[in-house]
Amino acid sequence: MVLVVSLLAIVGPLLGISPAWIVLAVALSLGALTLDSASFGGRGGHVLAEALPGGEARLRRIAIHEAGHVLIAGHENMATGPVLVGSLACLRAGLNTNGSTALEAPAQAKLAEEDLRRWSRVLQAGMAAEQLIYGESVGGMDDRALLGRLWGLSGLDVALAQREQRRARREVDVLLKQRQGDLEAEAERLLQAAPRLGR
Repeated sequence: MVLVVSLLAIVGPLLGISPAWIVLAVALSLGALTLDSASFGGRGGHVLAEALPGGEARLRRIAIHEAGHVLIAGHENMATGPVLVGSLACLRAGLNTNGSTALEAPAQAKLAEEDLRRWSRVLQAGMAAEQLIYGESVGGMDDRALLGRLWGLSGLDVALAQREQRRARREVDVLLKQRQGDLEAEAERLLQAAPRLGR
């Protein structure tokens, strides 16, 4: 932003652009950034990007990630709540993220090993789904953080936790590959339900 303003201040008058227009443009831009920060937690750009041409590809990736969670949660008989795809849906729900799959919180903080394995599969499913469809995963930081907290609270050995998480990821990779058609169908359903500006 600073570079653009500096260039406009230097080049603008040479091109016949009035300094008043430059000041107005800067003031409007700063006002928009302030409004975005105050009203949308700085996510207004994400909402706008999802509404522009090409935004559907961004939303589809989020839908693939969330569909992975939904599919594996169903396989593990874990109930899911609302599934949100896109920044606009999350902002409306008061969340500062691009997508979300609500899972019922565990009844207790310290889980049995089998429950930890189930959570490991469900929480890694979004990243695994992205990896399957796109060859890499860009989302899932919150999932990894929650998974680390769950295993940390268990009091189990770190080496065991890492080994079990790797095993869970391999199991999820195999299952999603077998059910790729179901994954893509669920992602399409989620994508169609995702709100966008102007739609």
